[in-house]
Amino acid sequence: MARKSKATTGGTPATVALEQDGAAFTVHAYAHDPAAASYGGEAAEALGTAPERVFKTLVADVDGALTVAVVPVAGSLDLKALASAVGGKRAAMADPAAAERTTGYVLGGISPLGQRKRLRTVVDVSALTHTTVFVSAGKRGLEVELAPQDLVRLTGASTAPVARIQP
Repeated sequence: MARKSKATTGGTPATVALEQDGAAFTVHAYAHDPAAASYGGEAAEALGTAPERVFKTLVADVDGALTVAVVPVAGSLDLKALASAVGGKRAAMADPAAAERTTGYVLGGISPLGQRKRLRTVVDVSALTHTTVFVSAGKRGLEVELAPQDLVRLTGASTAPVARIQP
């Protein structure tokens, strides 16, 4: 994977964070359809890659603290498992406005990287079974491909089985 310059990537906070770190990554752009039923599903289809390799970034409220979960678009977030993974009791999806305000990104473009406020993050363990994974690069229609180990390191994440994979 090649490093991309700010001019190439559009300089989102996510790609700037990757550039500053020196991590290997590739940016993939596609035409976002505002009518798409699923941002993550749209990304997998547009990129021609398996949905198990494309991860969505979800913000949940775990016992009053915003927490990020990164799970494959082929599945859904298991809120009980997320709460357990961070030592919490109860988890619910965060208020969308709070998620946008805290991360600095809009829904459908929330990246686990380069967030305005670094939140506790859990990456689903399935990410580690792939050589590279795709996550939002910080805006709709822009994905970044990187090694899952770099994703975990750069976000300070823990890994746990927090996804329910759809059959």
